[in-house]
Amino acid sequence: MAEEKDSLAEARERLIVEIADETRETSRYLRREALDPRVVAALRKVPREAFVPESARRLAYVNRPLSIGHGQTISQPFIVAAMTDLLGLTPSSRVLEIGTGCGYQTAILAELAAAVFTVEVIPPLGEAARERLARLGYANIAFRIGDGRLGWPEHAPYDAVIVTAAAPERPDLLIGQLAPGGRAVVPIGRSGFAQMLTLFEKDGDGCVTETGMLPVAFVPLVEGR
Repeated sequence: MAEEKDSLAEARERLIVEIADETRETSRYLRREALDPRVVAALRKVPREAFVPESARRLAYVNRPLSIGHGQTISQPFIVAAMTDLLGLTPSSRVLEIGTGCGYQTAILAELAAAVFTVEVIPPLGEAARERLARLGYANIAFRIGDGRLGWPEHAPYDAVIVTAAAPERPDLLIGQLAPGGRAVVPIGRSGFAQMLTLFEKDGDGCVTETGMLPVAFVPLVEGR
């Protein structure tokens, strides 16, 4: 057990270095040479091995997506880091996450923000994530099983919105739930076609600017049942 713990810790540190390298390599897209140190600290703290299937534990710190069942994946760690960094979270931020999945991105957000409201359309994934995150001690996360395309208007407005699956077009319902000064990070595009990680920024007057940041490949946003 101690040997596995040491091995995972070493793999985590290698991954942190790899993410830093990839951030520099993609700086012309992301418009930054390095990640916010708070984001790096969250990546270092959250145990990714707790969010992957037991059979994939040895791959937990490989910089690639992994299957979590139900046709869904846990995102590539670099993409998790980049999306989180683009949100510009502060300790007082309230975040809406669409696509809880296994809960790894949720945990990263919970390390950085005051409150996370997360929506998952696939009940077994959402329920397992709720139990997993409770075991890990997170108390600033609210969970909902439902159609993420609708957001969670009862708790709006949010300082940030993150969508962890590809929306076929601009998600105006979600952007509408952003507070003035808020940011949304959303992969836009259809499965099998070009997708772009897109940053939406709402100014104090409610005007929204849209900036394509990075070519990506995500599973499609699942429609509610």
